[in-house]
Amino acid sequence: MDYPNRIIKAGDEDVDVVKAIQQKLNETGCGPLEVIGIFGPKTTNAVKLFQSTHRDQYGNPLEIDGKVGSITWAILFGAQSVPLIATPPNAFISEALKVAVSQIGVMEDPPGSNCGQMVEEYLASVGLDPGNYWCAAFVYWCFQKASENLGRTNPLTKTGHCMTHWNTTPATKTPASEAINNTNLLKPGQIFIINTGGTNGHTGIIEHVEGGFIHTVEGNTNPEGSSNGIGVFRNTRKIAKINRGFLEYA
Repeated sequence: MDYPNRIIKAGDEDVDVVKAIQQKLNETGCGPLEVIGIFGPKTTNAVKLFQSTHRDQYGNPLEIDGKVGSITWAILFGAQSVPLIATPPNAFISEALKVAVSQIGVMEDPPGSNCGQMVEEYLASVGLDPGNYWCAAFVYWCFQKASENLGRTNPLTKTGHCMTHWNTTPATKTPASEAINNTNLLKPGQIFIINTGGTNGHTGIIEHVEGGFIHTVEGNTNPEGSSNGIGVFRNTRKIAKINRGFLEYA
């Protein structure tokens, strides 16, 4: 059975989906449950038991919340039951991703300085001096280069500040809470925004969506997902950890 693109939890009224979950839980030894399609306390506890004894496809412990989201579903039913969204929606987004991927491996010089030839070019594209945080500037620069390559106007808000981007953008917004409940709302080329505290944030571009995860290209980060790292890297992030939301430009 394919993932129904929403979180299944206590009280869910989709009898067929709940029955399928109950059957799978029994098969994994987390029952016994009556396969009757009612998601009550026993099913919640069985889901928690399953989550406590399994890890996601990247080896991380599952969140023990008794709810079947896309990550738990993928381990319960198999990764093939959760859609992989990898095709950009249009030529502009495809070009922006192509530009972003071409920058993977760019590093600060020296590391930790927020400086370096390309880093300073990213910062200059939004009017910032060397030494500033540059994740948002990197995103803007990628879309600016794509716009120039295609002979069109860059639709992005011109800013090097993540939360200003979120607050003033003309883009279509998908709040974090909506994305968690329906991962099909996310697409390659969307821009994620994380609030890291106060007015600070971090941002990057989605390359593809894999169930409850986004695979991204980010500047000013590192392989551990830092919000003030030393280069341009690919990262994998849980959708549930993106606490502000996603922006879609056309």
